[in-house]
Amino acid sequence: MIIHQPGIIKWRNGVPISIQYADPYYSVDNGLAELQHVFLSGNELPKKFCDGFHIAELGFGTGLNLLGALAAWRQSGIKGKLYFTTFEAFPLTPSQMVQAHSAFPEIKSLATELASLWSTYIELPDLQFKLIVGDARKTLPSWQYKADAWFLDGFSPAKNPELWGAAIMKEVASHTKTGGSFATYTAAGSVRRSLQDGGFKIDRIPGFGRKRHMTKGIKL
Repeated sequence: MIIHQPGIIKWRNGVPISIQYADPYYSVDNGLAELQHVFLSGNELPKKFCDGFHIAELGFGTGLNLLGALAAWRQSGIKGKLYFTTFEAFPLTPSQMVQAHSAFPEIKSLATELASLWSTYIELPDLQFKLIVGDARKTLPSWQYKADAWFLDGFSPAKNPELWGAAIMKEVASHTKTGGSFATYTAAGSVRRSLQDGGFKIDRIPGFGRKRHMTKGIKL
């Protein structure tokens, strides 16, 4: 059972802002464009998509990354199923998610399709989605799978250091297939070093919007 906390956000110019972390859930410039630049291009998607491809994510937020990934999957024409597992401590309510998605007409059809389905598990012919609720420092170590690609999308490391510590970055690495990848909007040195120590080959590349740099990597 999800215990929603509807009072954890406020809205600023249509963008949801976390009251606890004083940070937006996605770029105030354009959340969908940020998804494309950081998480899809950063993981070389959709080029690497194949049947059974598994994306894992730290920080589900509004669910925008799932919608964008599924849209890219469908547009790629790949046959089969996309797996998407996300770890989130403070889930938004479905109505808050739907409100956030309404800002992006490009995914209106897909957002409408999923609007009535939001829960911890969704099964579609081309998608298996699972939301693991709780502190990822506790839930990720017991996860029994390895991802092909990670979306590291928690709130800023400066404001939410618990989700970016060395121990959890080590868990991300150990739950990544050899040759798998990660991408994140942050270029924080401590995050890069922890992921490198976990076995990733790290690249710092131009970021999205107001962020000068971001980080991506391949598991060796």
